[in-house]
Formats: sequence, C-alpha cells, structure tokens
Amino acid sequence: MKKVFFLLSLSLSANLTYAQVSATDAWIRATVPQQRATGAFMQLESKEGAKLLAAKSPIAGVVEVHSMIMESGVMKMRAVPSLDLPAGKPVDLKPGGYHVMLMDLKGEVNVGDVVPLTLIIEDRAGQRHTLEVSASARMFTKPVDKHTLKAHQKHEGQKH
Repeated sequence: MKKVFFLLSLSLSANLTYAQVSATDAWIRATVPQQRATGAFMQLESKEGAKLLAAKSPIAGVVEVHSMIMESGVMKMRAVPSLDLPAGKPVDLKPGGYHVMLMDLKGEVNVGDVVPLTLIIEDRAGQRHTLEVSASARMFTKPVDKHTLKAHQKHEGQKH
C-alpha cells in the first residue's frame, strides 16, 4: 500500500456526518503479508432512519456489508443486501456481527494506516447519499474463536 495515498487521507476525520447519518469510532483490522481480506468496523447512527446499502474503498477490489450469525452451531458470514439504521438508535458494526468486508486487497494494511471508505446510504425517501469515512488500521486484540476464524477463512477462499 503506498504511503502517499494514506497521507492524503490523514486530513479526513474518522468521524464524519452526512445526510443525517454519522459514523464514529471507525477502524479497520490491520493485515499480515498475503492476507487478501479484512474487516472495517464502526458505529452508525441515523437521525431520521436510513439503510446502509453498500460500501467501497480504493484499497479493495470487492467491498460488501456482511453479517455473521451462528447457524446450527456454525458461525456463518454472508453479504447482506442492506442494513437498517433505525432513527436515533446506534448500530454497531463490530467483529462477530455486522461489518464491512474488504476483499481482493491491493496491498497490506499496516497499523496506523488510514483507509478511506465510502458508505452508500439510502434515506427514508429512497434518495441515495454517500458518507465518506476514514478508518484507522489497528490490530484486533480480542481472541478470535474458532468458528469466526473458520468463517473468515472459508469466505477468503471464495471467488468473487
């Protein structure tokens, strides 16, 4: 990943608001060499109610909004068509739950890098807006259980 790209991103705040939706505490999981996917996490809140439809980032070939659910004793990760953002209620995108999945990474994401994300939001009237978010890369320190790890490994092996 070119450092020049990340230096330009540093001027952006990690907490930006647009179209009645705010994103706070945005972060992305740092990667190791040859890792092809990672997750981005944050808290979203909509003043009037909205939906998160999609996301994109210049560091990844594929970006999707995902859920992780326990199904028949197995943790499964799936892309979701949208994520409701109820009025006035924070929605956590966090490890083991809803998150933004970045796949086909174009390079390594190092601790301290700032990664730009564009969230596509649909308001109650059906109008689409973009929310620009900067996510700081950091290591995920909570131990990952074997079900979560298996779901991520299986998903990384799928072709998009």
